[in-house]
Amino acid sequence: MAYDVWGARGLFPSLGDGWIHLDAQAGMQVPDAVAGTVAAALRSSVSDPSGPYPSARRGAGIVQAARGAVADVVGADPAGVVLGPDRYTLLMRLARATRRRLGIGTDVVLSRLDDEAAVVPWLEAADRYGSSVRWAEIDIEAHGLPEWQYDDLIGETTGIVSVTAASSRLGVVPQVPAITERVRAVGALSVVDVHSLAPYRPVDITALGADVVTLDCAGWGGPPVGALVVRDPGLLDLLPSLSPDPAATGPARLESTPHQFALLAGVVSSIETLAGLVPGEGGDRRTRLLSSMTGLAEYHRGLAEDLIAALRTLPLVMVLGAAADDAVPMLSFTVAGVPADRVVQRLAENGICALSTRYGSRALEAIGVLEIGGAVTIGLGPYTTGPELDQLVRVIASLG
Repeated sequence: MAYDVWGARGLFPSLGDGWIHLDAQAGMQVPDAVAGTVAAALRSSVSDPSGPYPSARRGAGIVQAARGAVADVVGADPAGVVLGPDRYTLLMRLARATRRRLGIGTDVVLSRLDDEAAVVPWLEAADRYGSSVRWAEIDIEAHGLPEWQYDDLIGETTGIVSVTAASSRLGVVPQVPAITERVRAVGALSVVDVHSLAPYRPVDITALGADVVTLDCAGWGGPPVGALVVRDPGLLDLLPSLSPDPAATGPARLESTPHQFALLAGVVSSIETLAGLVPGEGGDRRTRLLSSMTGLAEYHRGLAEDLIAALRTLPLVMVLGAAADDAVPMLSFTVAGVPADRVVQRLAENGICALSTRYGSRALEAIGVLEIGGAVTIGLGPYTTGPELDQLVRVIASLG
């Protein structure tokens, strides 16, 4: 069944504000079902899952359901799903727990394509434990992340390799399996950030070859909850525990703060919403997710192709990112002679939400656009329509 964007828009009450929301990097709009689920969970009695009473059983059930839902998103075992406030916090915990892989004489390999949330925890860990940092560089012309450079970056001293599965600024989708294959060959740990991939495409942790993947549920309209998923759950019991509970096992060993049960209930609802974006599909939730995300990806591919083609007809605009058929629908662009902040202001004056990335992007810094006033970054949602993108192009054209 073809993707029905108008049906999908009915799931998001915030679209009634009349704005065109192209700021997916700041978090998707929240479906009504998610808000309702969180509110209902806040009104119910939920407590520590270890207790012998009904509210404790509800708490345990919510945590178990959230682990299962996130596992379905990435094709993993729920026993390997660690839940927390956000991916940044969870990566900070992982860096502490994997400190035996770090230290003087070891390397951490990072990518300039990655979000800061996925980079800073490893930079801090490398500084704390004395590891060297090696960088995978962006192709400044094609804007990709050439995998061949990892032959020189990864070696016997490599402890951790962190790479994104999709760029939130350029939409680029690196050849992650080729990178993780090199990681396995030297026995290092591969950590793949799927935050910008999961809202747009089916994700399979095994196909990626990742030891660990990270994401934030807000990326697809869920609550502010992060997840760290380990492909082999047995790895969790080999790591030092960070839990205040000395009896903690499995994912709980990295869950050092109390669960927000209402938000976890919202996580399950948000993933059910994703699985139902293409209605009428049968099977279990993982099967429905694969079908929905495949349909959504095809719909976004058509929108992005038209958008990129239209932007490239504007003489002052430079589009930054991969071709639409090889990318997620997130991209950046510049307007010659007009700083990004001013472009975003003009868009806002015409009812369009977009982001100015003048600072804070290693990818855009590597390309060199920060020196000319920065770039405007946009991201599509499951509710984005062709007429909305036409309006974007018209406003950009008016700047010239």
